[in-house]
Amino acid sequence: MYMKGSLIIKTWLFGFSVVLIAIVLGGCATESHNAIATAKPVTSNVAYTGKKQPVSIGQFDNRTTYMRGLFSDGVDRLGSQAKTILIGHLQSSGRFDVMDRENLQHLAQESKYSGKQQSVSGADYVITGDVVEFGRKETGDMQLFGILGSGKKQVAYSKVTLNMVDVATSKVVSSASGAGEYTLSDREVLGFGGTSGYDSTLNGKVLDLAIREAVDRLAESIDAGVIKANK
Repeated sequence: MYMKGSLIIKTWLFGFSVVLIAIVLGGCATESHNAIATAKPVTSNVAYTGKKQPVSIGQFDNRTTYMRGLFSDGVDRLGSQAKTILIGHLQSSGRFDVMDRENLQHLAQESKYSGKQQSVSGADYVITGDVVEFGRKETGDMQLFGILGSGKKQVAYSKVTLNMVDVATSKVVSSASGAGEYTLSDREVLGFGGTSGYDSTLNGKVLDLAIREAVDRLAESIDAGVIKANK
């Protein structure tokens, strides 16, 4: 009888130890990292043997009411973010040589440091852009008043327009639009799963989709000969 009770106690202590170790390990800090491949314009995968068209980037403005309300500080963050994305996709498309005009002062200073004579290249075209549509919405649903579960969906939508302007004539030689929608969904069922908070990264993701689409349309204009490279 004593041996049986002792065995039960030992078994209970062993089980308790396993649970305790699991709790301790679960409470330890963990670290992980993962490199994520960034999406490029479709035309970057299409062979191009022509000369790249030198372009500079003009204004890229947010023409929507998003982030431009009564309490806005007047800084066009959406337009600035879109401009940065545009530069990257134009260059990676393989059809354009993008001129950096925003850092001319720093470039001139570095040129002096290196003792080199600066010779800034000119561009035949300036690419301007506008965010013409941008919006976000959040929808949700509940099953049996939330007892059986609930779900939430965050949706971001954006549409941009790009204009390629001849610097000599100020004529718009090509115009392209792109639109994108990005959705984040989560669901909790009977206490399992999870719901996410507001995800601000959806702004950049949906802008990237729309701008990538518009850049592909401009690149196709060059491939079709509508825009003459290095005229």
